[in-house]
Amino acid sequence: MKFGTPLKPSATKILLLGSGELGKEVAIEAMRLGCEVVACDRYEHAPAQQIAHRSYVFPMLDGKKVREIVEKEKPDFIVPEIEAIATPTLVELEKEGWTVIPTARATRLTMDREGIRRLAAEELKLPTSPYHFAGSLEELEKGAADVGFPCFVKPTMSSSGHGQSKVTKKEDLAKAWKFAIEEGRGNTGRVIVEGRIKFDYEITLLTVRHAGGTSYCAPVGHVQIDGDYRWSWQPQPMSKATLKYARHIAKTIVNELCGKNGRGIFGVELFVKGDKVYFSELSPRPHDTGMVTMVSQTMSEMELHVRAILGLPIPEIPCRPGASVAILAEGNMKNPTYTGVEKALKAPGTWVRIFGKPEVIKHRRMAVVLALGKTTKDALKKAKTAASKIHIVER
Repeated sequence: MKFGTPLKPSATKILLLGSGELGKEVAIEAMRLGCEVVACDRYEHAPAQQIAHRSYVFPMLDGKKVREIVEKEKPDFIVPEIEAIATPTLVELEKEGWTVIPTARATRLTMDREGIRRLAAEELKLPTSPYHFAGSLEELEKGAADVGFPCFVKPTMSSSGHGQSKVTKKEDLAKAWKFAIEEGRGNTGRVIVEGRIKFDYEITLLTVRHAGGTSYCAPVGHVQIDGDYRWSWQPQPMSKATLKYARHIAKTIVNELCGKNGRGIFGVELFVKGDKVYFSELSPRPHDTGMVTMVSQTMSEMELHVRAILGLPIPEIPCRPGASVAILAEGNMKNPTYTGVEKALKAPGTWVRIFGKPEVIKHRRMAVVLALGKTTKDALKKAKTAASKIHIVER
């Protein structure tokens, strides 16, 4: 195994498709190992673009442009960082010999909720919440009647809760349909309606497929509001039997998506009720709830992703009690400015990561506070207190 030098013919080149806060951390980890990073996104000055060796701005759903950049840059690894990408082009490129992380099939199936849910529930027979897909309000009404109220209506392509609604009665379905269609990422014209599972807690089980096999991080507990992650902690206490079954679910679907050669980290979202575990969703890349691993683990989820991509060893992944709290901004800002950071950092064992997103449109995650503690409860309390000190304003 050889490692080259950035901007030289020997460089190992990584092409990021999507350059958000998680992509920025992936880029940093790749650069620490001497990789050359090229960052692409739909808008200028995205977080990873600010530190990459080169960057390009174009819609990630533009397959012709994706191919143009791949053929121009000739990357060793194509690394999708968001859901809304021209996956048919990735499938074509992979067939031509390019390496897509984790695989083009995994990226295509997880691009929309319909692909991954049908794979999990209908092909792999994994336990999930009751669900229906709908391509019209009439179909949505029928599906909601079947799964019961309250239910959740989500675009088939979305992230961070965009377009998601909790619906408690039939009269609100038209509003939920309109919201999902207008706010989803990618115009699929379809939604999923899910019945509610009265879970005790939900976790992200970060699962790493690498050259040496499959490894798992300690489970990450988290809270979502309107489908958007607000805070997380690690480790989430679980019985040995429940954790074993959660790992079985994760490994089953990750192995199916990876085939023989796929590698990388997966954020497998699961609901837990007693000793029962239900599959919810999956991201074939670092997960937002996993940002806690930047302090709670000796190797963050982004470092694990890069190690897996490069074929490097992944030894045991120790964990200590930690927590993360997202910093959100509301409204429209062209020049977001942060105050209170010095107050947030007064407590020992706290960190602030400002993503550097150039503007706020309506509602956006802009930073995260991280904390360590004697227990996860202590870490979460510390992180929430620190996060309350930070405010985002238009300068």
